[in-house]
Amino acid sequence: MLASVLRWISVLWLVSSSAWAEGDAGLRDGRDVLPKQVAVATANAQATDAGLEILAQGGNAFDAAVAISATLGLVEPESSGLGGGGFMLLHVAADGRNVFIDARERAPLAASRDMYLNASGAADRDKAVNGALAAAIPGLPAGLVQLSRYGRLPLSKSLAPAIRLARQGWRFSAKNASMMGWRKELLAQDPGAREMFVRKGQLPEVGQVLKNPDYAAVLVKLAEQGHDGYYRGELAQRLVDGVRNLGGIWSLEDLARYHVVERDVLSFRYRGFQIITAPPPSSGGVALAQSLQILAGFDLPSLATVDRVHLLTESMRRAYRDRAVYLGDPDFVQVPTALLASPEYAAGLRAAIHPEKATPSAWLPGVTPLGEREETTHFSVIDREGNLVAVTQTVNLPYGNAVSVPGTGFLLNNEMDDFSVKPGVPNAFGLVGDDANAIAPGKRPLSSMTPTFLIGRDRVAVLGTPGGSRIISMVLQGVLSLVEGQSPEQAVSRPRVHHQYLPDELYFEPNALEPSVQEALQARGHLLKQLDSSWGNMQAVSWDRRTGEVQAGSDPRWKSVGKGGVGEGRQGDQAVFR
Repeated sequence: MLASVLRWISVLWLVSSSAWAEGDAGLRDGRDVLPKQVAVATANAQATDAGLEILAQGGNAFDAAVAISATLGLVEPESSGLGGGGFMLLHVAADGRNVFIDARERAPLAASRDMYLNASGAADRDKAVNGALAAAIPGLPAGLVQLSRYGRLPLSKSLAPAIRLARQGWRFSAKNASMMGWRKELLAQDPGAREMFVRKGQLPEVGQVLKNPDYAAVLVKLAEQGHDGYYRGELAQRLVDGVRNLGGIWSLEDLARYHVVERDVLSFRYRGFQIITAPPPSSGGVALAQSLQILAGFDLPSLATVDRVHLLTESMRRAYRDRAVYLGDPDFVQVPTALLASPEYAAGLRAAIHPEKATPSAWLPGVTPLGEREETTHFSVIDREGNLVAVTQTVNLPYGNAVSVPGTGFLLNNEMDDFSVKPGVPNAFGLVGDDANAIAPGKRPLSSMTPTFLIGRDRVAVLGTPGGSRIISMVLQGVLSLVEGQSPEQAVSRPRVHHQYLPDELYFEPNALEPSVQEALQARGHLLKQLDSSWGNMQAVSWDRRTGEVQAGSDPRWKSVGKGGVGEGRQGDQAVFR
């Protein structure tokens, strides 16, 4: 009986959902009520304050984003920094344009397909995640320069809060300490990392103030010389010499040839909202489009919890499967983005979902079997002109590859592990990949980072999160919460579940599923795994286009570390969505 009811709901909801999408692009007639305040949500209060400071000085959301990004690179070295990269999603209110800045790291030109395989052909996990050989060419510094071109202030002014904090000192947080736990030995062994963290022979304690004049000096160079301040000249030579001395393969040509790419955003409709999100080499946007458009065939709010979780799991299973098979750097491989993100393709995937039985992942043709961690950071900004910014940036694993070139003040990434080292072999997040994401010189590795906008008739929201392979499923659940009318604070606090195709297990946070729901899911064939701790660090802001009210929500899972804040800022011109 339930099966037939769900099928009818699916058909009826799909019809109404499609009609909604055709008749409503999430736009209003007439003038919006512009945001009465600015809204900022970041993973660290020091970064939120930096963004609000720049907005109060007359900067727009893009200037604030430069300040926030540079500050997070200082105060969250476990998550991001000038040795890493990121994705930047922008809405430019003046002309209604959406922009995606791909500041993802690139493989060195000396990289090769099998560089992390040993003599017997097995993957060498240590080389792919620890030490200089694991480092791809950083993209965040170039991303900051590109982002500043959308701002009103000179780069020197937008970078000033981070420069000041690096010189005067920043406060080591509980999150910094927690993430350092399993990387302490490696950090203590590296001369450059010791310069950053070791004081009087000891690693820092929570609340300790740390200064980083080398980081400030690099930002000053970036402010004065722009792109070339990092990618050419004295700093570039220092980086290349340092990496090669530590066993890496960087060259001056690698740095000189690095550039960001502005790509077309991925846009689709869900329940009257326009969703604007990240295109490849992010896998997140495509997977988000697939999952939401599968779920568009069901009236989720009306269903029992067990049915909602079951359908959510089945949508994630299929999206993550396609991620493993098809997605990679679009500059190197042909990614069928339009097909994978289409409602017609989603309808085909939906038709194969049994409403009362789990689909074993082994039944979905794809990648051979697979093992998980996180680190990255995200922030969201709305200014009084209606400009929007969602930025997710990373060094991959906590504290990157645990290596810093002495005198630079930042850690390098281990993003090379985000490539498919060998088909079917999982990376540090348990994600598998195929040849589409194989290592190649100059190629960008596939990423799960999913900065996202929701544009509705009456409401706009900006969100994203760190979390490794779980980023996509968290943003998916955040979108569902916001679409259903929850506030940013409610959406980022929502208990989380996760399925990523392989391993074939439904993960859930403590207390996320009632015992009765667990039993019902197991009866349908789902393999459940409750984790000992929660995950993620979502940051979301929203704007009510009828009243001008803004709200900010910072994930409560890291208490007293992140911060969602509103402020006065400066009012600009009319916002336009197209």
